[in-house]
Amino acid sequence: MNREHEIMRKIQPASFLEINEYSKTPKYRQIVHSVMRSIENGLLRRNDRLPSVNQLLVTYDISRDTVVKAYDYLKEKDIIDAVPGKGYYIKSIQVDRRQNVFLLFNKLSAHKKIIYDAFSETLGEQAAIDFFIYNNNYRLFKQLIREHLGRSYTHFVIIAHFLDGGDDLLEVLEEIPRDQLIVLDKLIPGISGDYAAVYQDFRNDIYDALTQALQLLRKYRKLKIIFPPDGYHPREILNGFESFCHKFQFETEVISCISDEVLEHKDAYITLMEDDLVQLIKRLKSLGWKVGEDIGILSYNETPIKEILLDGITVMSTDFHQLGATAAHLILNGKKEHVINPFSLVVRNSL
Repeated sequence: MNREHEIMRKIQPASFLEINEYSKTPKYRQIVHSVMRSIENGLLRRNDRLPSVNQLLVTYDISRDTVVKAYDYLKEKDIIDAVPGKGYYIKSIQVDRRQNVFLLFNKLSAHKKIIYDAFSETLGEQAAIDFFIYNNNYRLFKQLIREHLGRSYTHFVIIAHFLDGGDDLLEVLEEIPRDQLIVLDKLIPGISGDYAAVYQDFRNDIYDALTQALQLLRKYRKLKIIFPPDGYHPREILNGFESFCHKFQFETEVISCISDEVLEHKDAYITLMEDDLVQLIKRLKSLGWKVGEDIGILSYNETPIKEILLDGITVMSTDFHQLGATAAHLILNGKKEHVINPFSLVVRNSL
């Protein structure tokens, strides 16, 4: 019997395919993931005929290039094949069992992209990732998790940073099976059971980094940290800063808004937000002051631009690449460990 006559079932898109508009995962990858998962779950069998390119682009309002790219990828992996005049069909159901990951970030910044890239690269072909962003909005965070519970995900990997809300966060997280939960970046007190986490020790990290920079900081009159009261940064950062200043007897000040600050000669500023760093630099330039002499700057979180900005901005930062890679290794090795991510001080000309 030839291959054309072996094709038995014509599969409708709704039976195996879901395109999620919230997901930041490219739509062609969502199609690939759906086919692979459906083969793993037995929804798609050998010789099943897949929807045509035209059928998918009309049903899901996506481009022809997106569908073709997905089908070409699956053909390259020898999962599907094409019969001239008949369409695409499932060629092989011998696919390796893969992890299916629901990945939820608060935003997509330069350092979050580093986490994502390291996470994705380390998992490689051994996992399918559906990537979502909730823009620090707790209501959307909760909605996305609850909408995706009970689906075929093997892991829920989340970063929990909110501008407001979160009173029932533990209740929401309790709905995720413990062996599927991985918490990133910020540890969440009160979660029951054994689950995995890769996180920053915010209080001790900033305390240790400032201690390493002690001799450089001594040349400044006052240490000031820009800490917006309505931001999402953990207060442990502020606690560590205040503990350091108290122990080493620095005059200190917490600033809520850099635009309202009267800049004074020989002060050192710690910035947490990129926007605050930019505003501070603009104001220093307008005064003609030299960074590292007239004013000191120490910025939180490393990004590539800080290596060259003003001949180098001193940073204290967690290793974002390591954070993403460690989370991926926890998935691949099936571990439920709590891992503190490395943190370091990088001294440059701004201090």
